[in-house]
Order: sequence, then structure tokens, then C-alpha cells
Amino acid sequence: MSAKESKTERIDVRTTVAAKQLLQQAAATSHKSVSEFLLENGLQAAAATLADRRLFVLDDDRWQAFQAALDRPVEDKPQLKKLLTEPGVFD
Repeated sequence: MSAKESKTERIDVRTTVAAKQLLQQAAATSHKSVSEFLLENGLQAAAATLADRRLFVLDDDRWQAFQAALDRPVEDKPQLKKLLTEPGVFD
């Protein structure tokens, strides 16, 4: 998120007294408001959660094995073809 972006959206969160107090203590320790603390840490958690689905890192051996699997000729799999082409129970 850019510092120049206008903040026009709101996120409301309901919580317990204990959770609110914990967040307030953590925010104060970080010299931030609760909103700043939640937004910063929420964005970090969101980026980490999505990184698993967008980026994966392999060492050289595993990368070579992955490339080899991608380059392997396609095998005919009649059972899979049947499964994907015949109507299912909900069709």
C-alpha cells in the first residue's frame, strides 16, 4: 500500500475485551495506534499467506526434477480421460 493512497475503506472488527487490551498493549509497545498496528501486521500476514500460493522456491536438485516432470511426454491415461469426459452423478 502506497503512503499516497487515499484511505477510503473501513474494516470493522468485533472482539473480546481481553483481545482488545492485548492489541492496545502491543500497539503501544510499537508506538503505533491500534489501527496502524492491525493494518501493518494484517498486511504482512496477508502477504505471507498469499506468498505460498504465488511463489515457491526449490533447490537446484528439486528444480531439475520439476523441470524434468514438466518436459516429460504426456502419457495416455484412459481412466482419467473417462472420469473427465463422462457425466458425473450431479450432471
